[in-house]
Amino acid sequence: MTDLANHLSLFLREHLPRDRGASRHTVDNYAHSFRLLVTFVASEIGKRPHALSIADLDAPMILRFLDHIENDRGNKPRTRNARLAAIKSFFRYLEWRAPDRLDLVKRVQAIPAKTYDKALIDYLSRSELQAILDTPDRRTVGGLRDRAMLHLAYAGGLRASELVQLQVQDLEQPGMTDVRILGKGRRERVLPLWAETRSVLRDWLAVRPDASNTHLFVNARHQPMSRHGFANRLRVHVAKATRRAPTLSSKTVTPHVMRHSCAMHILEATGDIRKVALWLGHSSVQTTEMYLRVDPAEKLDVLHASAPPAIRKGSFTGVSDRLISMLSDVHSRPVTRSKPPTT
Repeated sequence: MTDLANHLSLFLREHLPRDRGASRHTVDNYAHSFRLLVTFVASEIGKRPHALSIADLDAPMILRFLDHIENDRGNKPRTRNARLAAIKSFFRYLEWRAPDRLDLVKRVQAIPAKTYDKALIDYLSRSELQAILDTPDRRTVGGLRDRAMLHLAYAGGLRASELVQLQVQDLEQPGMTDVRILGKGRRERVLPLWAETRSVLRDWLAVRPDASNTHLFVNARHQPMSRHGFANRLRVHVAKATRRAPTLSSKTVTPHVMRHSCAMHILEATGDIRKVALWLGHSSVQTTEMYLRVDPAEKLDVLHASAPPAIRKGSFTGVSDRLISMLSDVHSRPVTRSKPPTT
């Protein structure tokens, strides 16, 4: 392989997971970003992806790629910035591994992120949320699983990646009073569970198939539930819940909207942004400040609140190329999770 393919393989397979402790979710996103990049560059200059060199990824080419994903693929500025962040991370890695490319590295690092207007977050009212939580059919195994996933996603304010990577042993046994979460940046947090959340989790564990893996939530094939699988189940239940809560028809409910809803309800109940940050696993309160950007009426409600919440992709196919195959392999590897060191 060329210098680019060799360095990119080591970056994704060894540096990110081993040296940086990156999660499977981060490695997956980085691999997808570079799959898009090398495909675009190869098409632009008429080379096969595996024949590309580091020199082919100069700053003007990367800027053309960023414009391409925004203008031609319809990506939002936030996605554009995420792709740029992945590229810059790789070029920081090259500073030490390819010092002869230092000038190129500096020019790429100087590419600015795109500024954009940040919209107010969307979240669910308690009645909308309750309608969704009550939708899964408790008479079926899938319904019990979905009910447990929805309750835990909301109660913990979990990212989709945090939810689907949970292991059975992450639930405190036998009382199931709390759950251990491995979050972004490999930061761990332990969250207490409400009585109702414990109840729906027990219902699920009682019928959970004896799968060959230890993931808490599995799909119909007894494989670990994926982020896309959870998002799809959420869409199904939101569509049904709209009959009981018509206001849901005007909202796009994603797993992150469930997380936002948890954050807003905690903020309304406590009036303390620091508690929201701790609950969600934010590394800085600055990240959590977006929940203060609500309308004045909501801010007044926060000041007077005292009661807790009463809530019981495209694909690249048809090409045989060694570099693309490596990126696809990294992108599709099964989730593995190392245990924290014991002291």
